[in-house]
Amino acid sequence: MKGFCVFFFFWFFLFRPDGRILGAHDGKPLSFADAANFAVASSDDLRGEYAMQAVREGTWVLGRRAYLPRLTLGASEDDRVAETGADSFIKNYSVSVDQLVWDGGRLVLNRKLERMDLVLQAAKIERMSEEIAESALSMYRELLYAQTVLAIQEAAVESLAQQRMLMERETELGITLPADLAEADIILEEHRLELENLKIDLAETERRFAEILGLEELPPLGETIDAGRGTVVPSASAARSKTEAGNPELAEERHLIARKQGELKIASLSWMPQIRVTGSFGLSGRRYPLTRQTWSLGINIDFSSPWISGAVGGSAGREYPYDTTARLQGSANPLPDPASAMTKHQAELALSLERKKYALAVSRLGRSAEQGVEKCRMADRKRELAVESRRLAGERYRLAELRMELGQLTRIELMEERIDYSKKETAAVEASMALLAAERELEKLMGLRPGELAVFAGSEKGSRL
Repeated sequence: MKGFCVFFFFWFFLFRPDGRILGAHDGKPLSFADAANFAVASSDDLRGEYAMQAVREGTWVLGRRAYLPRLTLGASEDDRVAETGADSFIKNYSVSVDQLVWDGGRLVLNRKLERMDLVLQAAKIERMSEEIAESALSMYRELLYAQTVLAIQEAAVESLAQQRMLMERETELGITLPADLAEADIILEEHRLELENLKIDLAETERRFAEILGLEELPPLGETIDAGRGTVVPSASAARSKTEAGNPELAEERHLIARKQGELKIASLSWMPQIRVTGSFGLSGRRYPLTRQTWSLGINIDFSSPWISGAVGGSAGREYPYDTTARLQGSANPLPDPASAMTKHQAELALSLERKKYALAVSRLGRSAEQGVEKCRMADRKRELAVESRRLAGERYRLAELRMELGQLTRIELMEERIDYSKKETAAVEASMALLAAERELEKLMGLRPGELAVFAGSEKGSRL
């Protein structure tokens, strides 16, 4: 049933309910969630991992066969032709059953360990999926940044071109020196070259992004960069608590601790004997129909330890029409594997080491979460400063336009003010991107999906009220 669920999830993961593959977009603006879904759906490695996980799940389900009796069917024919004496022709058909009754719980524990391994592997695949989605989101943000900077540069080049055009007219009228016009040409050409480089970089980014998403043509982006958006972060203590509870790395460490505990328990039970019940039924005779019947029931006890191993068994039965049978047997092997006596001690040390690693990881990631909250606040403050600096640069540029109209400033100086303003615009965009990156880093530490940081912080404030 579990394997079927994984297969169904794998199928639903790749296809929409209307039968279309997730890799084909319908022309709508691409959101962050769409980009993550497309990237995950187009990953061949991830599809292979899900397919392998379905196989592992199916193998584990079929492993329940270990609880059922082992059935053996046998058939033989023994022919003997003797030079002296009578010939013999014996035909035998048999059915035997061997059922494990008790092994100290080792089989159940081994099954649980296998289940833990499957859960751990599923968690790794989920982390792989999240990493693929995260790479798509990172590329999305990079593309947004490139598009925004390109728009800023295009506006700056357009403004510089207008000023250069006005300077050309002024030069014709003798108001502006030809040397100033030549300098304006150099400034304008430099920024046009920079604009062309940005366009080339943008085209390459779009190509790589479309490749990650598995799309032949990149749809328009539905998200924008809002430099005026501030951050909403939880308290440091809440971020630490959420990290300890939801961080994927810590969840994996807890799975490993549970597995080491299971291995220690199995090592502690290794001396427990196995008890099996056996039964057999057979038909034999010289010719058909076979007339001789035999049956037997027995019990076998197998024991194994570093110091002695062996087996004790007994059975009783009938051979129709007249005979009754009974058998006792035993064997022992002194000192089969003394070195295995250290297995339990090794399991204890491994469990202790895993617990120490978990404690260190909790402390390290908890501190990282607290620092992440502070990092978000600092990034938000830098964004505010960059936005304020952009506003002041805009005011300075408007003042420069007034001063130029009054003859207190040349057009070359006005062009330099416009260039400075575009730099401040770009700096504000960079600060906003840095804030987004800091928020996403904190979300990953806390085990949150993109955009859930503000929701978590809001719920924390609501619970305080």
